[in-house]
Amino acid sequence: MRSPGTLTHDPLDARQFEIAVRRLADALTYGQESSPFLGAGIEYVQSRLYQSGDPVKFIDWRITGRTGRYHVKEYEAPKQMPVYLLTDTSASMCVSSLRMSKYAWAVQIAGGIALAAVEHMNPVGLMAVGERDLHHTPSLSRGSILQWLHQLRHYQFTEGTTLGKRVRELIPRVEQRCLFVVISDLHDPDAIPAIKLMAHDHDCAVIHLEDPAERGGLRGGIFRAVEAETGRAFVANGRTRFLSADDTHSLARAGVDYLKLGTDQPIVPILRHFLKNRKSARRTG
Repeated sequence: MRSPGTLTHDPLDARQFEIAVRRLADALTYGQESSPFLGAGIEYVQSRLYQSGDPVKFIDWRITGRTGRYHVKEYEAPKQMPVYLLTDTSASMCVSSLRMSKYAWAVQIAGGIALAAVEHMNPVGLMAVGERDLHHTPSLSRGSILQWLHQLRHYQFTEGTTLGKRVRELIPRVEQRCLFVVISDLHDPDAIPAIKLMAHDHDCAVIHLEDPAERGGLRGGIFRAVEAETGRAFVANGRTRFLSADDTHSLARAGVDYLKLGTDQPIVPILRHFLKNRKSARRTG
């Protein structure tokens, strides 16, 4: 295997990288009073008699109409939940038709989400879902998180994908309900079934990174290629798409928040809007 090296598609040095990650984290939380990482959280518990000062919007009109006395609904307060970042480090993430590769963006996005979550006191864990052994349990230490991110900035062109496998291995090992954020190009055939399984017991969000070439942006002729992760040979052209609409819709039906994010798009505002509106508006690409 080729030895790891600094990402050629990431034009930033170590200091510039940290500044970019911190700015992204600030942008993701700017103007938000509550954490965008709480998950589904709020559930109805019971209704009780209205007390002076209770918000009118919480009045339980059904019980109020039946009893003739004002009642308000009480909800379980949302709890801070750990955030797990499952970051794809496989070979296809390094392929790029632009200045910044999917891999370079994935690392920056993971860093921005991690620091934003810690700012709201959500512990953050990290797992690489390529072939390397990189797994850190949730922590509130910004220093540790930045150290993990610098480890992620190294890649191997021959690294395969293990997204589906790692998700299936992680599910029984995580006892507390978590928010899992998958940052990947979803080239693993087992990725979507495994993520849907994870969504049974956890809050899940998928940030699907896509290079323009993957949505037929190059408009080139017919070519023969080999899938970086699986070694599978295939024939395609400049308009070939690598993920079907049915796959992405199935994630939404399973309760997974999904965002397709092109590396030629304005990353920060789109990502901020997605996190801010999680659970209130499903994005299906």
